[in-house]
Amino acid sequence: MKNLIKLADLTSDNIYEIFHIADEIQKGKYTDFLKNKSVILFFPSSSIRTRVTFEKGIYLLGGQSILFPTETLDKKEHLKDVCGYLNNWADLVIVRHENISVIEQLARYSNIPVVNAMSNDNHPCEIIADMYALSKIRNDFISDSYLFCGKAGNIGFTWKEASDIMGFDLSQCCGKGYEIKGLKTYNCIDDAIKGKDIVCTDSLPSAVLPDFKDCQVTKDKMDMANYGAVLNPCPPFYRGEEVTDDVINSPYFVGYDFKKYLLEVQQAVIVYLLR
Repeated sequence: MKNLIKLADLTSDNIYEIFHIADEIQKGKYTDFLKNKSVILFFPSSSIRTRVTFEKGIYLLGGQSILFPTETLDKKEHLKDVCGYLNNWADLVIVRHENISVIEQLARYSNIPVVNAMSNDNHPCEIIADMYALSKIRNDFISDSYLFCGKAGNIGFTWKEASDIMGFDLSQCCGKGYEIKGLKTYNCIDDAIKGKDIVCTDSLPSAVLPDFKDCQVTKDKMDMANYGAVLNPCPPFYRGEEVTDDVINSPYFVGYDFKKYLLEVQQAVIVYLLR
């Protein structure tokens, strides 16, 4: 049985297979794939994009989604017992929980596939969708040079996993003390952005913003990147913090168009795990 708990659960061939399934879904395939099947979702109330695309994706595949708040998993009942019952009725579990160990326990005790819809350690579906979107607009997204602007955290860690699996070049721009192990790091955007094709960002806690004052992505800074470079900030992004208003309003910004592919990619992950 397959799960998707971290991106490293997949090979590059697996990721390209998910891309292919997403292409097929866009052509109208798999419309009844989840007929008579039920998918259990555990999501916090703050989730917008990930929850909408998973719920709509399940509906378009012909399935039933049953939603619980994430804190349902934090009750006294042991997760082994929760899974013991769900194994009788559910066909797939999709869970967003800050603690990756909770998601890993669900996978351990479930007889059905489990999908990690985000934890504090990683965000695999999001980065698969970003790579799929890049594959639609770049001649060879694996040959591009990537820059991640942000601290060590779930988005940065998952981009690092993606670079290891797919083989593309990835560097980081961050304040001192926020480095991701194994990446070439810069502390100033002026140095970091030169020669880059894909610039990715992550939002920052208010308390650390002063440490990242030299890492902000502006339109003028994007002008220093390679010709045709794109800016892909991970939502939610905050204008005036990790990115400026002028760069979000510029042609460099591809965020809205990129995230439209979340729908097909979330569906493709489901099909990949269940077929």
